[in-house]
Amino acid sequence: MKPLTLAAALLALAAPAAVAQGNNAEPLPAQVTDEATRPVIAVVEAFHAALGSGNADAVLALLAEDVMVLEEGGAERSRQEYAGHHLPADMAFAAATDAGVTRRAAWIENDMAWVLTEGRTSGQFNGRAVDRLTAETMILQRHADGWRIRHIHWSSRAPR
Repeated sequence: MKPLTLAAALLALAAPAAVAQGNNAEPLPAQVTDEATRPVIAVVEAFHAALGSGNADAVLALLAEDVMVLEEGGAERSRQEYAGHHLPADMAFAAATDAGVTRRAAWIENDMAWVLTEGRTSGQFNGRAVDRLTAETMILQRHADGWRIRHIHWSSRAPR
């Protein structure tokens, strides 16, 4: 799927939810998942568990070689580049803080999957209090030996 097609598809999926929320409709469910999406959610959860335990080999094993990680306004364009840049800091941060999921949605289409997660991270890191609302997009691709993460986009903000 081309990047523009993917962006249009994600916007189309999000638009009805945004309209529903704006019309005082029932809140969206916290988990928009089903039995079919369990394998990709398991990969996302294993990735975060590996980050939190400091297991770099397990983190890297879940990433496609050409993964694109967008974080803090920057881009790392391969598993090797991520390993050499943000991975050590991401593991330290994940080990020092508690991250909870407040909402998650997942879809699979052929050999591609999207897992969109909202959450809250709190704790202490580098001597400072952490309290952030988080948003994460992971795009996964099915390979012969299982699902691999092809793209990660992380963003966060202070709660209001």
